[in-house]
Amino acid sequence: MTTMNEGTREKLMGVSVATLCSALYKRGLRNQTIQDVRPVRAKGRNMVGPAFTLRYIPAREDRNPMSVFRDPKHPQRVAIETCPEGCVLVMDSRKDPRAASAGDILITRLMMRGGAGVVTDGGFRDSMVIGELDIPAYHNRPSSPTNLTLHEAIELNGPIGCGDVAVFPGDVLVGDDDSVIVIPADIADEIADEAVEMTAYEDFVVERVKQGHTITGLYPATDETNLTLFAEWRAQQKR
Repeated sequence: MTTMNEGTREKLMGVSVATLCSALYKRGLRNQTIQDVRPVRAKGRNMVGPAFTLRYIPAREDRNPMSVFRDPKHPQRVAIETCPEGCVLVMDSRKDPRAASAGDILITRLMMRGGAGVVTDGGFRDSMVIGELDIPAYHNRPSSPTNLTLHEAIELNGPIGCGDVAVFPGDVLVGDDDSVIVIPADIADEIADEAVEMTAYEDFVVERVKQGHTITGLYPATDETNLTLFAEWRAQQKR
């Protein structure tokens, strides 16, 4: 699966990763947030798209001289040239940022091909340049050495682990200015609907708290009066 419901994409553009964490936790999914990965630079908007994956294994010196990049079938290069438009390239770099998962030239090419974003649990080289690009990018930290020094790109679009989270091709990735979460593809539409509802109530709660109201009975809404007030607020806000 490399496509997603555009209505779902639009809904997920307007909710936070924190809210999605809560929605998934209600379904028993506790480990969906990619750990130790953060935006190269905050974009002020969400990254949303189905996962297209690349897996690295530890590099072995006899297999990874610089000359391997001359091969047009090199998996890292193929990933950049085949990641479908609207998808997020997700890389399993074994949580090792000592060598880069990619650099600014490859990420620029991914952006120009319509990639929705890029995520690695390793690092990016030329990260300052990547941060200036329009494409959302997430990594552990800057890393200047080429991937070949420690990583061998070995497999495209299979199941991977990224930041201790299982990622299957087609799972929906959502990133905000804090972090990235993985939503199983078969429940993405339902989670998006639920998160939109949760976000509306959370916005109401924030407004009430700023007005000086207690969170008791408000968050969570154990006092029915607050649900009545929320319904009135929502009608006024046309949400």
